[in-house]
Amino acid sequence: MNKDQKNEVIELLKGKFSQYHNFYVTNTESLTVEQVGKLRRICFSKKVEMKVAKNTLIKKALENLDSTRYAGVLSSLNGVTALLFSENAKEPALIISSFRKDGNLEKPVLKAAFIDGDVFEGDNQLKTLTTLKSKHDLIGEIIGLLQSPAKNVISGLNAGAKLAGLVQALEARAQA
Repeated sequence: MNKDQKNEVIELLKGKFSQYHNFYVTNTESLTVEQVGKLRRICFSKKVEMKVAKNTLIKKALENLDSTRYAGVLSSLNGVTALLFSENAKEPALIISSFRKDGNLEKPVLKAAFIDGDVFEGDNQLKTLTTLKSKHDLIGEIIGLLQSPAKNVISGLNAGAKLAGLVQALEARAQA
């Protein structure tokens, strides 16, 4: 690979890192070509982009963008590296988990994940990442919590009207 080709790959990676706020760094070493192809197809179907590049080129792309922001990721760049880019922070973790479970495999191994500015290092973080809630899920929960008191007040007022009707009926019966 000549210098121009390397610079082209670095620019492509910089574009991906700028485009996506979530990416995973995985080790796909010892996966067969067939297994890697299957993983790529799964990623494509779930709208997750999978890119394989040399660690030095990934490192240069990250350092050119912001070396302090991506410092936690830089230490994980060793061995065979595949990058998974996604809008949904949870999706790559689910793909890795199900791929390993379905194939009874130990790979791909999570080296690091960069999720909205936070770095999760190590394969032991995979379970945590599969339980992450998306931004839309959290907003929905907050709206539900905010609506709850209003619903309670309305149902209380409705119950008060029913109670008043019951008291009037009892009062009318007592007078009769």
